[in-house]
Amino acid sequence: MDATTGREYTIKEAAALTGLPASTLRYYESIGVIAPIARGVSSKHRVYDESDLDQVMWIACLAATGMSVSDMRQYVANGQLGPHAAQDQVQLLKAQQQRLAIEAEHLVLRQRYVRLKIDYWRAIDAGDEERADLISGEARLLADKLKQAKHQ
Repeated sequence: MDATTGREYTIKEAAALTGLPASTLRYYESIGVIAPIARGVSSKHRVYDESDLDQVMWIACLAATGMSVSDMRQYVANGQLGPHAAQDQVQLLKAQQQRLAIEAEHLVLRQRYVRLKIDYWRAIDAGDEERADLISGEARLLADKLKQAKHQ
C-alpha cells in the first residue's frame, strides 16, 4: 500500500462504501471498467486503497446514471488519455445526457397515464360514466404514445 493513500479496505467494505455489490466490483474489474485491484500478499484477497475507492465511486455515479458498461469502459479508457480525449469524454457524456432526457420524457408520459387511470377510477366510483368514457379515450391515446416511445 502506498503510504499516502491511508487505510486499506476489503471488497466488502468497498462495496458498502460505494453502494456497488461485491459481485459488481469483481465484474467491473474483470472487464476493465475499473483498474485491477491489488491483492493481499498472504491472503490474495482484493485490497482497495483510497485511490481505488475514488475510482469506484465515480464509476458508481456513472452507473447510477444508467450508463452502459461499454460506455463506462470507454470513459475509463478515455480518462487515461488525459486532455487528448477531452472531446471524446464530452461526446460520451452528451450521449448519456440525451438518453436521460428521453428517459425523462418517457417517465412523464407514464406518470400522465397513471394520473388518467386514477381519474378514470374516480369517475367510475362517482358513477360518472360520461367522464370515465372521456378519460378512457385519452388513456388509449396516451397508451399509443407510450408504445411509440418504447420503440424509440
